[in-house]
Amino acid sequence: MARTPQRIINSVAPVRICDNGGWTDTWFAHHGKIFNIAVYPYAEAQIKVYRRDPSHARVIIHAENFGQRYEAHPETPGQWDRHPLLEAAIERMGLPDDVSFEVAIFSEAPAGGGTGTSAAVTVALIGALDRLTPGQLTPGEVAATAHSIEVDMLKQQCGIQDQLASAHGGINYIEMTSYPEATVSRLEIPDPIWWELERRLALIYLGRSHVSSVLHEKVISEIQALGPDCRKLEVLRQTAQKSRDAVLLGHFSELGAAMRENTEAQAALHPELVSAKARRVIAIAREYGALGWKVNGAGGEGGSLTLLAGPESGRRRAMIREIEQEDPAFRFVPTYLARHGLRVWVNEEDEGG
Repeated sequence: MARTPQRIINSVAPVRICDNGGWTDTWFAHHGKIFNIAVYPYAEAQIKVYRRDPSHARVIIHAENFGQRYEAHPETPGQWDRHPLLEAAIERMGLPDDVSFEVAIFSEAPAGGGTGTSAAVTVALIGALDRLTPGQLTPGEVAATAHSIEVDMLKQQCGIQDQLASAHGGINYIEMTSYPEATVSRLEIPDPIWWELERRLALIYLGRSHVSSVLHEKVISEIQALGPDCRKLEVLRQTAQKSRDAVLLGHFSELGAAMRENTEAQAALHPELVSAKARRVIAIAREYGALGWKVNGAGGEGGSLTLLAGPESGRRRAMIREIEQEDPAFRFVPTYLARHGLRVWVNEEDEGG
């Protein structure tokens, strides 16, 4: 017989696109400036909370995108098996002794798309798990915890911007004063600029997850040798400032120019950070009068691009159609600007399980 949960905790967190200034939010950059835009589709976590029952597993993880449902063992530290990010997050947050739970994770954003999906998943999960603990974390604390899980527990290379975008939502200008300390300035713009930006943006998935870890290690080694104040990083920082100013003024041509400059600055770090498939999409976008293009995330093979179309909706739609016809793997992913970051709410059930 199916158990009835005591309560159901829901949470959602957006992904991010158009991260101008990326690469400067890292430990090897020391300080940075980043502009990004939080968007839906979001990552979703749902926790069904039950009274502790020795006859049932204490923690069940349902990774819906992968079709996997399995028992996790947070009582065994560091033993992360199928989905280390999820299991490490559960271990980090801790569990009340008197409950068990089932957690379902789902996202419509492509995994490995360079849009910070893993950060959004972690932020959503931490936000939901936080409801099982005393007190409540601020968005900044949720972001810091999510970042620490990837860097300190899983020993992965990870900047700070993705978690901040997912936790705060909106259009953000992030200043990292000294890694990982940062301030987040949310850009407040009139609705017509917001609506027009949303209408012009297009997210194009290149059909495969990022496969670039070796390439990224090469880039990191070179940046370390040049130092945090090298020209290559400074150009990236400047694109974040230019993007902020352009959006505040509603100057889409200037935002597009900053996006193009950022993508070429990524290529200057290493040519393969802007892949041949990304270049094919860029060529089509240019033919249709797009104002800008940004290889999302760190770049490399696979992933996605953010395109900024011109003023004509018909040309934007035609551009998207031609891109999808160019390669069966290319896919347009509808996005909506996220006015909210992490959201968490609880459905209290009438009966305990």
